[in-house]
Amino acid sequence: MSEKPRLVVILGPTAVGKTKVATHLAAQVDGEIISADSRQVYRQLDIGTGKDLADYVVGDLVIPHHLINSCEPNEEYNLQHFQQDFDQAYLDILSRSKLPILCGGTGLYIQAVLENYRLTSIPNNAPLRKELSKYTNQELKHKISDYYFPDGFQPDISSDKRLIRAIEIGEFLKTNAIEIGARQDRKALIIGLDINRELRRKLITKRLEDRLNNGLIEEVQSLIASGITKDRLRYFGLEYKFITDHLDGLIDRKTLFDRLNVAIHQFAKRQMTWFRKMERQGHQIHWIDAQLPLDQKVAGIVDKFGGKVE
Repeated sequence: MSEKPRLVVILGPTAVGKTKVATHLAAQVDGEIISADSRQVYRQLDIGTGKDLADYVVGDLVIPHHLINSCEPNEEYNLQHFQQDFDQAYLDILSRSKLPILCGGTGLYIQAVLENYRLTSIPNNAPLRKELSKYTNQELKHKISDYYFPDGFQPDISSDKRLIRAIEIGEFLKTNAIEIGARQDRKALIIGLDINRELRRKLITKRLEDRLNNGLIEEVQSLIASGITKDRLRYFGLEYKFITDHLDGLIDRKTLFDRLNVAIHQFAKRQMTWFRKMERQGHQIHWIDAQLPLDQKVAGIVDKFGGKVE
């Protein structure tokens, strides 16, 4: 890019090694990480969200990071909170002449930063949420087609939770006006880590096996013992939903693995669909082969902007 970035974005599907690339880049260019992961903000949700905090130590350096472990599991945290927290962290990092590096796989969060979404101030509608919780995924997808959304906002339908929030927004907009901010020019360099589908599937399956064998089920048991309700854990989706079902005796260990494995593969596919959609909407993503050696990936990113920040 012709101008030096004031933000580097590292995105890609789950299991491709985004955090390690981001932290090694930060070590080289005096940067700090801002997490773009909708679940890593919660304390105690560690193994299931893949926090990989050891990756934030690069040689003798501890890479500063933001928006990880910033709230309790029973607290509400949504896109509006993320935008506010991002803005605060971003300006703080720039004020110290460091390079902000936004890293994660939550496409909605990343796009909100780049496009200045302002639909997030819409209040929760508890009665509507309760009603919609009885719907199947297909019923929710059918229902959302009844709503109008203004230009510049693409509802996230990647999970039941986000479908319900999108319908909640659509219902609010029937009788209320809301502002959508203009797209902001943060001079962002967007880097995508790409990997072929078959290798991605192998990495996801291997990672799930490792996590289940190294404390993931025990993590969920500990969360339940600490007072986090099972409904709340199911709200977090994927690992927390399926393991809670397993601990409730609804599915056995093999079914847990099989269903969760499929669900994570589907999640990764939805992530890539979101990123391709961002490209169609005008965001240039510079894709890098995730299979390259780490030093080559970092060098390739640095070469795109000279490794400096204005």
